[in-house]
Amino acid sequence: MDRALFISMSGAKQNMLGQTIHANNLANATTTGFKGDFEQARSMPVWGETYPTRAYAMTENPGTNQASGTLIQTGQDLDVAVRGDGWIAAQNGAGETVYTRTGNLRVDSDGALRNSEGLAIMGNGGPIVLPEFDKLDIAPDGTITIRGVGENPNALAEVDRILLVNPDKSRLEKGSDGFFRVKGEEGVAPDAAVTLEPGFLEGSNVNAVSEMISMLSLSKQFQVQVKMMSTAEENQKSVERLLQN
Repeated sequence: MDRALFISMSGAKQNMLGQTIHANNLANATTTGFKGDFEQARSMPVWGETYPTRAYAMTENPGTNQASGTLIQTGQDLDVAVRGDGWIAAQNGAGETVYTRTGNLRVDSDGALRNSEGLAIMGNGGPIVLPEFDKLDIAPDGTITIRGVGENPNALAEVDRILLVNPDKSRLEKGSDGFFRVKGEEGVAPDAAVTLEPGFLEGSNVNAVSEMISMLSLSKQFQVQVKMMSTAEENQKSVERLLQN
C-alpha cells in the first residue's frame, strides 16, 4: 500500500505542475512574440543509502519552443517583427542584456525606445534614446531614420540602429521573468543577416488546441492518481478490519 500511495501521490503532484506549464502557454496564446514552453514527464528513482526502492513521476520543462509565430500586419511605424531566425537585443530594469522578439515599440517620455514588455531596446552604443521627431521609419536592417520636429520633409537623419543578433539556439535559455539570455555570455555580436519586417508583429507560437488537449489529458491522469490514492486507503482499512477479527 505504501508504494502505491507514494507513486500515486507524486504522480498527482506532477500532473498539476504539468498543467501549470500548459496553462501558462494557453494564457499567452495571443501574446506578441511569446514562445511556448515544452513539458515532459519521466520516472525518477529515489536513491537512499542502498539501492532505490521507490520511483516517482517528475515533470520537467526541458526547453522552449523557438519556432517563429505568425506575422500579423499592423501598418504601425513602431511595430517590427523579426523575420526568420534572430532576436532583438534589449536591456531589462536590472541592466542585464536580454533577447526578445516582442516588437511593438514605443517611445517613453524620456525618448527611450522600449517595447510593450518595458525593455529598453539596444542600439549600436547602448539603449536607444531618440530626439523629438515628427516622423520615424525603421528599415529592415534595424536602421532608425527620423524627421525632426519642424524639419522639411526631405530632412531625414539616421539616429541609431536596432541591435539584431542570432545566438546559438542551444545556448539560449528562458528565465523565470520570461526573457531570454545566452548562457555564460553578457552580450552577443550583431548579425547583419537578421532582418526586420516593419509594420508587422510576430504572434505567439502557441497552438491553443494542442495546449488544451494536453491540459485535458493531464486532468484525466490526475483523476486516475487520486482514485489510486483512494483505493490504497480503502485497501488499508480492509486490512485493519481483517487484523481486528
